[in-house]
Amino acid sequence: MRGMGQPPADEQDMDLEMWPVTVLQIGPCPVLQVRSPEKDGYHGIQIGFQEKPRRSANRAERGHVRADLESKRRAKGVPLAPKANCEPPRHVREFRLENPPESAVGAVLTAADVLKNVKAVDIIGLTKGRGFTGPMKRHNFGGLRRSHGVKKGSRQHGSIASNASNRGSGRPKKGIRMAGQYGNERVTVRNLKVVRIDPDQHVVLVKGAVPGANGGVIMIRPTNKLRRKPGAK
Repeated sequence: MRGMGQPPADEQDMDLEMWPVTVLQIGPCPVLQVRSPEKDGYHGIQIGFQEKPRRSANRAERGHVRADLESKRRAKGVPLAPKANCEPPRHVREFRLENPPESAVGAVLTAADVLKNVKAVDIIGLTKGRGFTGPMKRHNFGGLRRSHGVKKGSRQHGSIASNASNRGSGRPKKGIRMAGQYGNERVTVRNLKVVRIDPDQHVVLVKGAVPGANGGVIMIRPTNKLRRKPGAK
């Protein structure tokens, strides 16, 4: 994720609204492995993103993508899985599929190919971590009044008694909102409109904000949110 901006005026609607867009670098992603039910028990595909210098990659990472790396098994003639013959990737992700993938090992996936004719996408990312915070910042509590008699309780969350809410079990109810870790969790933002795809720079502009900080790694997919028909219940 590179950051946010604004698309050119000729790519906006005729009403000339100012759209906030997020600039995403999608790919290129080489296909590292293809999973099959005969060998792995499921259909899947493993892809990589962003090249890592060879001096920073260990032998296992280099051997995962190179077919010319010397090894004892290759010297003995043991058949090995096909390799992508690319530089070691910095990020590796695997996705399960319902049907066999169309891409083979060594193919390169780009935004123009994967998101062709896609109007809306879902973005999955890790939100910004804000550390251990109180209930007012974490859950937007209003706090207590700051008047005489409150005595340092204006930013507290109040009572957590459960006698009336849980029939006197003596335990606080699960999911009660209290102080704790804020952020640094996986979040999915659904149904973001695709404004533009730049196949030369592997850049996608989507309308709205996505989880995470600038430079973070996200996953993108065609949206699975169905638009409800007018009048449907």
